[in-house]
Amino acid sequence: MKELDVILDNGTNEPTDNAQPTVKDESRLTVLSEQFVAAKERKEALDAELKAVKAEIERLDREFSDEMILMEYDSFSRKGKTFFLKSRLFASPKAGCKAGLFSALRKRGYGDMITESVNANTLSSFVKEKREENDGEIPEWLTEVVNTYDKTTIGTRTK
Repeated sequence: MKELDVILDNGTNEPTDNAQPTVKDESRLTVLSEQFVAAKERKEALDAELKAVKAEIERLDREFSDEMILMEYDSFSRKGKTFFLKSRLFASPKAGCKAGLFSALRKRGYGDMITESVNANTLSSFVKEKREENDGEIPEWLTEVVNTYDKTTIGTRTK
């Protein structure tokens, strides 16, 4: 990543406690916008690379475990690492059966497993909507039970 060479009012590019950049604000914004775009593009590239690596790991995991099962190995050691088969059960309510599952769990004394939750993005959208409906103020009944803060960031779009 390129760094900005700014000549400070002390005649150097070495910062001091009171040195201020002499670059015009718009020039600084130009440099920051270019650095911002470069960082976002780098993040996108890294995200894509990470996604590809995760897919490769998943593929190799599947092939490796299938081969170990085929060869009837419970474990395999190589270069100081031991690889072993492990199994994990995943469960979720059948489509349209969430209420029935909750009822069945409660009936059999397992109701303490059930937790209510609200998705954070859904809650934020709801609070924003209520604020817009209430002349920019969050209704009191919500402020008593919800913490909020506004965060200002830079959005981008391509022309």
